[in-house]
Amino acid sequence: MGDSQRSSEEERKAAATSVAEAGESILFAEPPSEPSKRGRIITIAIAAILIVLVGGALVIRSRPTSAPAAQNAVLAPDPYARNLGFSELAMSQSTSLSGGTSTFLDGRVKNNGPDTLTGITTQVLFRNDVGLSPQVETLPLTLIRTHEPYVDTEPVSAAPLKPGDEAEFRLIFETVAANWNQQMPEVVVVRVARR
Repeated sequence: MGDSQRSSEEERKAAATSVAEAGESILFAEPPSEPSKRGRIITIAIAAILIVLVGGALVIRSRPTSAPAAQNAVLAPDPYARNLGFSELAMSQSTSLSGGTSTFLDGRVKNNGPDTLTGITTQVLFRNDVGLSPQVETLPLTLIRTHEPYVDTEPVSAAPLKPGDEAEFRLIFETVAANWNQQMPEVVVVRVARR
């Protein structure tokens, strides 16, 4: 071997020896005598998150679950419903670009009662002529906010109905049974939120 090859091989061996010695000194170094503050904070934060998650899971699991209403079950009217007047009911339909059909029930609602209303939940019964149970849809009443450039709605909570107030509303149905008799559906107010 030539002198240049010998010297580069000796340099590689020397470099490998110094890396090994450095690795041994790090590997066998004394551990710090006191844990760092950062490590302690991270441990406490992780423990707190785990406690919150476990507590939340226990709270959710301990809540009693209400039995869902049977499909097409008609609920009893809210006692305040007798104070609401519905007028100018009109049905319409619209077909979307994707081919779906939406059915609309528009009208006016008047609060003839003493309370301000912040929410109205309705059940709409689509009857049929074949003697089957009606299709029952339960949904919140939404007020018409504007007609231009399109009909835009908002929840009653966005524009509460004070005593004596009257407003336009729209109910939107994505699916109506094919056996619907095409007559005006029955609207039942099943829940009223008031203040």
